[in-house]
This record gives sequence, C-alpha cells and structure tokens, in this order.
Amino acid sequence: MSFQQGLSGLNATNKNLEVIGHNIANANTFGAKVSRAEFSDMYSAALNGAGSNNIGIGVNLQAVAQQFTQGSITTTENPMDLALNGAGFFQVSDERNPVSYTRNGQFKVDRDGFIVNNSGLKLIGYMADADGIVQPGAATPLKLPTAGISPEPTTRLELEVNLDSRKATTAPTAGAAIDYRDPRTFNNATSLTIYDDKGQDIAMTLYFQKSANDSWNLFATANGVSVGGTNAAPAAVATLTFAANGASILTPPMPLLVDIPATTNSVGALTLPLTGVEFALGNSTQYGSPYGVTDMMQDGFTAGQLNSVIVEKDGLVMARYSNGQTKPAGQVELATFRNPQGLLPMGGNLWALTNAAGDAVLGTPGQGTLGVLQSGALEESNIDLTGELVAMITAQRTYQANAQTIKTMDQVLQTLVNIR
Repeated sequence: MSFQQGLSGLNATNKNLEVIGHNIANANTFGAKVSRAEFSDMYSAALNGAGSNNIGIGVNLQAVAQQFTQGSITTTENPMDLALNGAGFFQVSDERNPVSYTRNGQFKVDRDGFIVNNSGLKLIGYMADADGIVQPGAATPLKLPTAGISPEPTTRLELEVNLDSRKATTAPTAGAAIDYRDPRTFNNATSLTIYDDKGQDIAMTLYFQKSANDSWNLFATANGVSVGGTNAAPAAVATLTFAANGASILTPPMPLLVDIPATTNSVGALTLPLTGVEFALGNSTQYGSPYGVTDMMQDGFTAGQLNSVIVEKDGLVMARYSNGQTKPAGQVELATFRNPQGLLPMGGNLWALTNAAGDAVLGTPGQGTLGVLQSGALEESNIDLTGELVAMITAQRTYQANAQTIKTMDQVLQTLVNIR
C-alpha cells in the first residue's frame, strides 16, 4: 500500500461529493437532470505489457454522466410555462451563436413579441402565415403577432330548428304578409348576429309563419329592415314545404341564397350590404313537438385584438383574440439525440451539441419518439433528494476510509524509520 491509493481515493470522493452537492443544490431547478460520478480503477502497466500480480494504484473519475429520465410534471398558472413529457429538448437561440437545448420550459413573451427564456434566448419553431397555416421548413425564433385579426363577413348561416306541426296557421288573410311587431302574424322567431365586410354587427331575426299544412313562410329582418320587400310590404325569403312525415324540407333546395341590404345598426353605423349569403336549414324538421332551435351558427366575425396565447400538446402556438377567434401563430420544434448524455452542459439549464451526442433529430411534439407538451406546467428536476443525502453519507464514510489508509501508511513509514 502506498499514499497513491489513498490520495486518489480522497480526490475521487471529493469529486463525488461535489457532484452530490450540485445535485442537491438543483433539486428545485425545473428541467435539471441528476448527475452521477462514474469511477474506474487504475493499474500500472508492466514493462512487457503483461502480468497477473498487478496491484491497483487507485481510482480515477472517468465521467460525470447526466441521467435524462423524466421528471415529475407540476402545474402552474402561467400558460407560457411548457412541460415536455417524453423525449426531446426545446431549442433556444440568440440568433448569433449555435442553438442551445433545454428541458426548462419557463418561457415568457418579450417586448418584441418573441417567446424567450429567462436568459433572453428565443424559442425555435415554425412560423404560421397570415391565414394561420404553419409553414414547415427552416425553424426560426417564434414571434407572436402584434396586429389584431381582420374581420370576416358572414357568408353562411346554418340553422337547425323544429317547427311545431300542431300550431295553427298565422298567415294574414288580408293586408301585409306579416307584421314584425305583431306576434299574432307569425308563429316563432329567432335572432342571431351576423357581420359585414368591416366586421360591423347586423342583428338578424328570422320569422317562421305557418301558411298551410306542412308549409311555412320564412321572413327575415336585418337591423329591423325587412330582407324581402319593404317594412310596409314585406315579402317572404322563401316558403318551406316539409315532407308529410315532417322529417325534412322538400322545397326549396338548400341552401337559400339571400341578399342582405345595407342598414343602420344599433350604434348608428351604416352596414355594408351582403350578397348571396347561404341560409342552410336542411336539417330542420316539422314534428308534433314544441318549437326549438337545436343548432345555429354563422361564419363571420368582427375584428379582434390578441388576448392570450396557449400552446397545444402538439406544439401549436394558438393566439386567442378578443372576438373569440383562435389562430395558429406557429409551432414549437423539438430536437432529440441518439446519445443525450453526450450533450455538453453549459449552465443556465442549457446543453450544447457535441460530436458524442450525434446529430439532432428534429420534429414537432408527439412526432415519432418525441414527447408531447403540456401548457401551464413545468417539468421538475429528476433529482431524488433522499437518495442524494444517503449518497452523501456514503461518500463521507468513503472519504474517512481513504484518509485512514493514508494515516496507516504514515504509521508504517514511521515504524520503518524507527527500526534500529
């Protein structure tokens, strides 16, 4: 035995304690991965390269390997927090240096609209065009739109309604075909809001008037103005003829094409006319049950401003607007590696690409072997604090044992020196 073995043991154990201390310090660091000190024994080589009686000369720190196992997912109240459940890394860049990789999903939106981490590095992904279609190809820093969403005029109105076949006819026998202010001249009415090319709202009301058995007149007003004829002499938009069993509309063929005239809305604005709006009532029925609207929709909307952002599990960055519309602003791109332990830790929850890690395999969340994202959540570190404390006790005892070998060797030398 010599001082070499004990000294190498002290150095190796000290390194092990440093690794354990680093793990404990990062037990609460989101996205951090536990490190493990890996050692190897050392032997001196014989002159002829062979020998069966070699005595080891100590221990050597061979590697500090990080273990990329999944950490627990904890929810937060920040929609920009992203937890990666499964394999892969977020890619971040300052647009000057090579791309860095991270598992820490604590992202924010900076003053320019870019999605950044706490170091100001920008999240990489695919941008969407003005129509919300993601453009795959070369990934770039994701930037949220600053402009609002443009209005869309109503081009189609869908209505699913049951008209009560038991009701009496209400069509007047003389005078105007209907009096919109007199409920005795129609059976039922329903309202909805549609929009012109400027996104101005138009209050649309549909009136159903039973004119004969299995026959109903459909009237409509836009902001109180009769769509057919005039208010003084209104005309039906169409006459709906139902099958004898009331299960479907026989005539006219659907959808109806209706022109909406220019009107003045509730705030005094002059709305633009709409031409050829489709009225689809094909799923309506006439059964002997109470009147009821079971489905109603229209495809127009007013202008809106960006309200919030949420990231879907497939990485789509969805922008939500004040008018209730959502539109993709981009999609997060992830990277995975054949040997993630070959990545070089850079600090700041970042890793850098090395030759040992292999080439980055790129894709979107959920694609291939890549994990999925969870918005409003973060991945905790995979460090087992209890295990690290036990390992620290073990390392402490190992340090004491190596110190004891040095002490023993010192006593042996002292005895040798004292021989007379």
